[in-house]
Amino acid sequence: MNIWLGKNKGYLTDWITQIWVRFTGRRIDLNSEPWLSGLLGDTKIIGEEFYREIASSDNMEIVINEKDSGLLRDLDILRNDSPIEFNRKVKDFYEHTMNYGFDVWSEWNGIFKPFGRLLALIFSRRLQQLNVPLDPMDTSRGVTSEVIQLKDRNTGEINYRIWMRKRSPQNDVIYAGCYGWTKPPNSELNCIKVVFPLPNGNCIVIMKPTVMQDGSLFLESNAKKFGDPGFYFTLKTADGRYYARLVKTMRETIHVFEDENNVLRTDHNLSIWKRKFLKLHYKIYIK
Repeated sequence: MNIWLGKNKGYLTDWITQIWVRFTGRRIDLNSEPWLSGLLGDTKIIGEEFYREIASSDNMEIVINEKDSGLLRDLDILRNDSPIEFNRKVKDFYEHTMNYGFDVWSEWNGIFKPFGRLLALIFSRRLQQLNVPLDPMDTSRGVTSEVIQLKDRNTGEINYRIWMRKRSPQNDVIYAGCYGWTKPPNSELNCIKVVFPLPNGNCIVIMKPTVMQDGSLFLESNAKKFGDPGFYFTLKTADGRYYARLVKTMRETIHVFEDENNVLRTDHNLSIWKRKFLKLHYKIYIK
């Protein structure tokens, strides 16, 4: 049974993770390392209500599925110096995500599946965050998709673009990620940045983009040292200090492409210790 340690620390399992980040990571200053900045999670729940609380406390307006809203204002920010244009459908998906729905299939490597179930039991279902499908049939009834924008009430500027995906009909949040782009210190490329709020911190995935010859988008996080595009945990302690931990063993690739039948698809692979533990495949379509 998970033990509640109070509002500052949260649940025992979450607090253990926070201690790990603090004592195995490094102290950071977000003023000089803004590439690691992002929304920090509440100690109780991360799902949809968390964003409503953030908007309320920071006097922001919540706009859900505004016409043509997307994960990025302009995907060409990820072209960098590539002479190749993005595939029209790939570009439209990122810039007008709310117009799309998708079907999802998942496949776990058998030896990692019990670990996935344990994470779901201890963390994901309770927090309503990073709640990846454990079986192909978990998403057989469909997945809902919402693009949530948090806007400054005075200027109308979009402060955060959040992609909320839920499993039907349970309405469990699969991912609640905040999308943008950044240029980490060890990269000359603009990279996509996704922030997943977690108790007293977040998980930040920074992925290096490549425009393939066919105009498809290939994203990769494969950090070898701190400052590379990769998988980071960050923590804010009760006294206001920040820490970050690079997880070099965690790697991720995403390939968004148009297939031979003109269907938009995504292959999403996650690996740890160079062993692929989860494969996700998305069929993407106009709603």
